[in-house]
Amino acid sequence: MNLAIQNIRQLWQTGRKKLSRRVLHWQMRGQPEAEILAAERKLRGVEQFDKLQRADIVVVSFGKSGRTWLRVMISHLFRVMYGLPENAVLGFDNFHNLNKSVPKTFFTHDNYIKDYTGDPYTKKPFYNKRVILLARDPRDVAVSQFFQWKFRIKSTKVAINNYPPQGSDISLFDFVMGDNGGSMKAVTDYLNLWAQEVSNMQHFHLLRYEDLRARPREELRQLLDFMHVHATDAHVNAAVDYSSYENMKKMESTQQFRLAGGRMMPRDKDNPNSFKVRRAKVGGYRDYFTDEEVAAIDQRLAETLDPLFNYK
Repeated sequence: MNLAIQNIRQLWQTGRKKLSRRVLHWQMRGQPEAEILAAERKLRGVEQFDKLQRADIVVVSFGKSGRTWLRVMISHLFRVMYGLPENAVLGFDNFHNLNKSVPKTFFTHDNYIKDYTGDPYTKKPFYNKRVILLARDPRDVAVSQFFQWKFRIKSTKVAINNYPPQGSDISLFDFVMGDNGGSMKAVTDYLNLWAQEVSNMQHFHLLRYEDLRARPREELRQLLDFMHVHATDAHVNAAVDYSSYENMKKMESTQQFRLAGGRMMPRDKDNPNSFKVRRAKVGGYRDYFTDEEVAAIDQRLAETLDPLFNYK
């Protein structure tokens, strides 16, 4: 199957999902908003569960934890290894359909599967899968989530993921310390459930964003070993160099990932906070707060996050 057919197939699948959601909203018109949102979450859960069942590799992360960076890195590695088209981005099975040696890789924020299964307390659907949990310091994630909410998020994602209404007058500190879909509490609750379930996973690999930033070649090599992908040092080096912060920023500015959809494009080229690739700074949350606010945020994290992740 060539790339042109893959692109048509991807557009058709995306269009079908959007249409099914519009039909759902039309069928439930006049019903309470909470019931409509619950039904849409369940519909999205069905879609995610289907991919989970068919996946060879599952990459799980809370939003704004570095998933795009990792996806671009792995995409380039497979492109170099198997001679796949330049600037194509690894989706679920698009690379697999071009070359069967590429595993079907499901990148998910794991937002909705629980709405389909009715089980928000365990990760049973993942127990027999090969799972990579990409974790990032919840303090940095929550700050990045604030800018995502303020400048990038689609209106359809606000209520369904428990964000404050768009245009709300809320400070960065209150957003981070609050109880909303992008707050530090949301991130720690998410990570803590995964920490609770690690012992039940047959195949589990924890990848911390900070470690990938500090030792990209070593961490990518360990990740590929877990994935049973046999890459040379040259492949690893090419992937790491291609996905550098500077090159990622340049590629987003010049829209080199047009086929990846809007998630790989800035909302406003004149606003650096509207870019998908924003700062990527480890510990950058400190730049936005007073010393007293940093102390309060740090104390909250120390009191709530499972020690598995080793964020001090």
